[in-house]
Amino acid sequence: MDPPASKDGPDGSSLKPVSSLLAKFENMNKAGDAQQSSGSSARTTSPAPKPDRLRDPSPSGAREPPAIPTRPKDRANIPSLQPQFTGVSVASTGYSSSPIRSVPPPISSLGPRPAQPPSLNVQPPQSPSPSRNVDSVAVGERPSFLQTDSLVKAASPATASKQFKIPSRPITPATSDPQRSPRLAATQPPSPPPPRRSGELQRPRDVEKPRPVPPPVNRAEKPVIPSRSSVQIDRSQALDIKTRTPERISPFSSPPSSNGTPDEDDSPPMLPARPRAQQQQREPNPEGLQRSRTLHVGFVSPPLHPSAARQRRGRGEENGSVRGPLTPHLTGGNQPPALPARPHSIIETSRTLNGMMMMAPPPRPPRPGVNTNLDPNPPGSISQKRIVSTPTQHQPSIPSRTHVRSMTVDRTSNRIPNEFRAPPAPVSAPTHDRIPERIPERIPEVVPVTSSRTANPGPTVTMAYPDPTNTNRSKPYISKGVHEIYTKYDTRMLDVCGELVCTTGGFTRVWSFLDGELGMSLSMGEGQKGTAVMFKPGAHVDDEGTKVWIGNNIGELLEADIGTQRITDSLPNAHGRYEIIRIYRHFNEVWTLDESGALNVWGPDESHTPTLSSGPSQSFRVPRGHTFSMVVGDELWYATGKDIRIFKPTVDGKTQFQVLLRALSQPDTGEVISGTLLASDPDRVYFGHSDGKVSVYSSKDYTCQCIMNVSQYKINSLAAAGSYLWAGYNNGKVTVYDVTQTPWTIKKEWVAHENPVIKLIADRSSSYKLDRYQVVSLGADNMVRTWDALLQEDWLEGEMKRKDVEYCEFQNLKVLIMTWNAGASTPHSLRYSDSDASFFRDLLQSADSPDIIIFGFQELVDLEDKTATAKRFLKPKKKEGSDQERMSHQYRDWRDFLIRSLDDYMQGDLYHLLHTAPLVGLFTCIFVKADLRGRISNLSSNEVKRGLGGLHGNKGAIVVRFLVDDTSLCFINCHLAAGQSGANQRHNDVAAILDANVFPSERDPSVRIDSYVGGGDGTMILDHELCVLNGDLNYRIDTMSRDTVVTAVKQGNLTKLLERDQLLVAKRRNPGFRLRAFDELPITFAPTYKYDVGTDNYDSSEKKRSPAWCDRLLYRGRGRIEQLDYKRHEVRVSDHRPVSGRFRFLVKRIDPTRRAKAWMECHQLWEDLRAKEAHAEKYYYLTQVIGYDDATSERLIKEQASRRQMNRSPSRRQA
Repeated sequence: MDPPASKDGPDGSSLKPVSSLLAKFENMNKAGDAQQSSGSSARTTSPAPKPDRLRDPSPSGAREPPAIPTRPKDRANIPSLQPQFTGVSVASTGYSSSPIRSVPPPISSLGPRPAQPPSLNVQPPQSPSPSRNVDSVAVGERPSFLQTDSLVKAASPATASKQFKIPSRPITPATSDPQRSPRLAATQPPSPPPPRRSGELQRPRDVEKPRPVPPPVNRAEKPVIPSRSSVQIDRSQALDIKTRTPERISPFSSPPSSNGTPDEDDSPPMLPARPRAQQQQREPNPEGLQRSRTLHVGFVSPPLHPSAARQRRGRGEENGSVRGPLTPHLTGGNQPPALPARPHSIIETSRTLNGMMMMAPPPRPPRPGVNTNLDPNPPGSISQKRIVSTPTQHQPSIPSRTHVRSMTVDRTSNRIPNEFRAPPAPVSAPTHDRIPERIPERIPEVVPVTSSRTANPGPTVTMAYPDPTNTNRSKPYISKGVHEIYTKYDTRMLDVCGELVCTTGGFTRVWSFLDGELGMSLSMGEGQKGTAVMFKPGAHVDDEGTKVWIGNNIGELLEADIGTQRITDSLPNAHGRYEIIRIYRHFNEVWTLDESGALNVWGPDESHTPTLSSGPSQSFRVPRGHTFSMVVGDELWYATGKDIRIFKPTVDGKTQFQVLLRALSQPDTGEVISGTLLASDPDRVYFGHSDGKVSVYSSKDYTCQCIMNVSQYKINSLAAAGSYLWAGYNNGKVTVYDVTQTPWTIKKEWVAHENPVIKLIADRSSSYKLDRYQVVSLGADNMVRTWDALLQEDWLEGEMKRKDVEYCEFQNLKVLIMTWNAGASTPHSLRYSDSDASFFRDLLQSADSPDIIIFGFQELVDLEDKTATAKRFLKPKKKEGSDQERMSHQYRDWRDFLIRSLDDYMQGDLYHLLHTAPLVGLFTCIFVKADLRGRISNLSSNEVKRGLGGLHGNKGAIVVRFLVDDTSLCFINCHLAAGQSGANQRHNDVAAILDANVFPSERDPSVRIDSYVGGGDGTMILDHELCVLNGDLNYRIDTMSRDTVVTAVKQGNLTKLLERDQLLVAKRRNPGFRLRAFDELPITFAPTYKYDVGTDNYDSSEKKRSPAWCDRLLYRGRGRIEQLDYKRHEVRVSDHRPVSGRFRFLVKRIDPTRRAKAWMECHQLWEDLRAKEAHAEKYYYLTQVIGYDDATSERLIKEQASRRQMNRSPSRRQA
């Protein structure tokens, strides 16, 4: 071997292969091979334990230095990378030059430097310049293993059994020395460093009084051989690693088989920083702390040993966090320094998630951009493939990252890692990023979805609830066919096609709505049940309804023929073992969805119908957690909880699957559990929520148009028929809303099922197949019922009401109504005060001679006398005569007093006592003028007890109704539950009173239409045209103290108090509050409760009850009641003040001849309207459901009309 050319040049030793280096490492600790350094400058020996074998520092040693791994030849040389040295002469160290690298000359003279706090040098080594000599290296900046001054330092006690753990967030002491890295204390014997990378020159450490810190321990428990450097350096500029490093075995670079014990020096060398992608010089910070210059060079990270890789993955998954680059921080104390940061292979300038900028995207981004970001390959380079027959629980795969930072995510934690946090988006509400799930690569991946409250400016939240004033309560039966079918088994899924309805569960059965006959019954087998069903698309519209597809709970798809009642085809593993939850129809395609999120698209074959024999045409993956989904045009609107995602499955898979980058969501709504699409307005998509709200979205720009709070009950199902929205609720009711008005109006509401409504389906095919439009409901009572979607009876009734001016004569009646909680007072009590004695005189004389006078009293007996109340309730027969006699005397006294008052104060007008009705303190007394008495008919009264759960009459109502000419009138005198906190009980009392069937039914259909409203038959209160409700309703003022209320009353600030009135608050906020159907004139008088008897002072007793408007007058007349005044009267014999109101009632008298003519005209209008609606529904069915073009659809409609015309009788054909 040739000698070196010069002292500073490389020697003549040859390069050794990697295997030789490995063997050298394995033999380092053998005792027989230990050698000492023979020639160097004087150096003080450290008292720390020494390794068994050290490298020979002399240039002429007998032992050859270990070979350096060969550098890759395909790496580009970087001659411009300048090393940073602070000088010591290599000649003064006594170490020999490397056979490969040359040592540059010293840069500055030797000199001690003051001790600095340990710091982390994140500066990677840099290659020396060819024009620069490395012989001079500054003493203060030189690594400790190159120092000529031997320093004796106290060694830290070795703690080899305790490993040093790298903190997830580095806390690194920083110094003002830009070239100095913090030293690691020798808690374990240090090991020799790994081979130098790409021009690595130094490992600076402190010279004086370094702080002992533990050395890093190999996290993989076994040393690994480092990979080759990513940058090739010219050999003329390389340095000898042997001349600059003592022979210590590093825990990060020792071979796996190395078991030597390195010396326990107190100042182990630092690991080198890895190269970065580019060189970047930072300016000194304001504190004067110099930062090291960083070299950014792309590199290939060293391979990990399999055991180390497994341990790192395990730690990442357990921690559930994403570890970022280690950065130095200014800290105090003796905190251990962390390892240098691992570099980014690419310097990122913006935060991304799976290749997408995490900014607020527009609702519909350009699809090519989405495809490009989804996958590095071109969009057309990936072919859509089918999902495997037995899918595993794969989740959407995360695209490859452009950095080397750990991306392990704890999916059991709600904490969002920094990698996936989006910067603030320019929207009105904050965004929340979601991490995409992992799915097999052969399934088209879903763009990571960022759920936001709104992807657009906030929707309009309509606080006005739907108007219930004109609600119709009659059930919309269909005149032809069977109205209901009992399934006789537990079923939750159904589909309808014309006259056929198919239900599935433990059985799959098909019935006919024409005669109710069972057409098919198949048992699903033991342990199996049908979970989804749909009528299979036919090759022709006439073939619709001949076969059904059934999905079961084990992922199997079945095809059954209804005519033969047999299974004609099946695919056992269509969805693996996952339960099939939905089957959709998209023209002649079928989409099936299972609980794992696998969506299969079954395209048509050569017969233009989908088939199970060839398997799905395409498979996709959607998120788990399905709560509702439906097909809107070519898109699938898919809801998981509050979030709505939009996908576009296709047979060929060439279209971007996910339409929106972010989910649509509204924060103030419950889970999406139902939805529908109006045929009359296809741009608006309606979703029902679990909290009784309905959100409306645009199918064009995906904005939320509005949110309506329609009910307190869960909206289990939605359906659309014409311009009406049908909703099925948990209480078994079905409500029909007219959404064309603002606010919405409740057209119809009735009890459809005894149990919750499970499903509503508006059958689009019924218009074409049956020449009628039907809505089918399925209840938890396992009953299937059909309803008239066009609401014919409602339309006829409404049209007759609108035309009543053509056949009716109208007259105004003056009505006076007084309500008073008398507090067990008697007529004699009024004599003790002049103002009290003149009350009835003033009331009657100021009423302008009313035609009808109603007196409503409450508490004519002492209800607070617990003994008397208990006797009346518990012992009705004991002393019955005396108690009944006393009560009768009280009612008789008031009746006689009122008759005398009318005779005395209403001279010139003759009044007849029409009716009196008592109920344990309640008393109603009705007077009418003599000339009106002959026009009154159908008089009836009843009582509703609400005390003690409906058993006692201390609380409840007296209801009286009668007809004046052809107008029905109803008067309710009620006393509701008391107590400041009894608002809900009062709500329940009102509902029970209004829902009670208190009167006999009217049997004449024409009288029902003419004299009653809302489809009623006169049995309920709201069936009557004109209603007035009065009494002690006991509604109080909430959230205000008694003193505050009294002060506001004295100041005249009634508006402040009315804002907190329980009745008015319930009308504003409670859509199910039954008194919302009533009106009330604005209150302008002070609260009527509670006073000290005989005074004008509010309650000053121990209870000190807060004042409130307990005594009220409310009315409901559909525009035919006008209230003229609303006032209180100063009567001090009770703790309540009386309240009165004057009204004007509009009553009608029908001309039978003109009425018959109007009825015929209404029927003609209805036939025209029905034909128009039928044509629109047929056209919608053929174009939007079957998929025919416009011309074909029109031709089929005309052909069908011709066939039906030919089948009619000659007489009807001529008509």
